Amino acid sequence: MAQTITRWQPFADLAELRSRFDRMFADLTDGGDGAWTPAIDVVRTDDALTIRAEVPGIKPEEIAVDVADDVLTISGRHEEEHETREAHYVRRERRLGAFSRAIALPAGIDPSAIRAKSHHGVLEITVPLPARAERTTVRIEADE
Repeated sequence: MAQTITRWQPFADLAELRSRFDRMFADLTDGGDGAWTPAIDVVRTDDALTIRAEVPGIKPEEIAVDVADDVLTISGRHEEEHETREAHYVRRERRLGAFSRAIALPAGIDPSAIRAKSHHGVLEITVPLPARAERTTVRIEADE
């Protein structure tokens, strides 16, 4: 009988274990309120931060983007419009309810220059970065 050697990948196994624990604790603590957190990507270029948040099925008017104390917060509330109360769900994974994500911003951001748009369930926020201060070298004088 032929045997196959399988390469052991301990970090992949740990990632799977963590994922299972996360799902288990989410199920235990969910409480039926449907709370969830949108997944985000943050990309930095020389002149801006671009934040993309997955918010499928959520209307732009259900989302708030706030900036205070160099922290950008994406929050909102989504309710199912035609939820059937009599239905006996076998499994329900679509999330309803309130959500919130907070992202620390570099100091000196101009909140009035931040722009947000929504397209196909992805909220894209562009945060212009402040101009960098020019680097100067200070000459040290020696005592004689």
